[in-house]
Amino acid sequence: MDMADISYFTKEGLQRLKDEVHQLETVERPKISQQIAEARDKGDLSENAEYDAAKEAQGLLEAKISKLKNTLANARLVDDSKIDNTKVYILSTVKIRNTRNNAEVTYTLVAENEANLAEKKISIDSPIGKGLLGKSVGDIAEVQVPAGIIPFEILEISRG
Repeated sequence: MDMADISYFTKEGLQRLKDEVHQLETVERPKISQQIAEARDKGDLSENAEYDAAKEAQGLLEAKISKLKNTLANARLVDDSKIDNTKVYILSTVKIRNTRNNAEVTYTLVAENEANLAEKKISIDSPIGKGLLGKSVGDIAEVQVPAGIIPFEILEISRG
């Protein structure tokens, strides 16, 4: 199995993914089958745009379900209890200070699929996330951004 396929999830994130698959399979799939059946009943399939559109939608839905199920199959739950707070890992909440302008900001590092800037959740694959991973309090993380390199001092590390 390809290691790159493994995704790390929090309990909530994993549940959201399961809920989405369930919704697609139990609600969306029958809805599309119904649309296909109705379009088929209208007769001539060779010039039936509704039928073609429904078949295409079905193909896209099945591809999406298959992709999500693959993600689920390779999902790993992040176990909070095994992670120490002396270093920055996934699910760490990190308070950092930009040493150039002394601006302080707190981020929680999450899996790519759970990143949400409005909630101050950043992906561990983002430039800041990568810069912070493995660092300890007092370390300076040099983060590569489009404008250059910004040094961030790590002030505290806690668990969400």
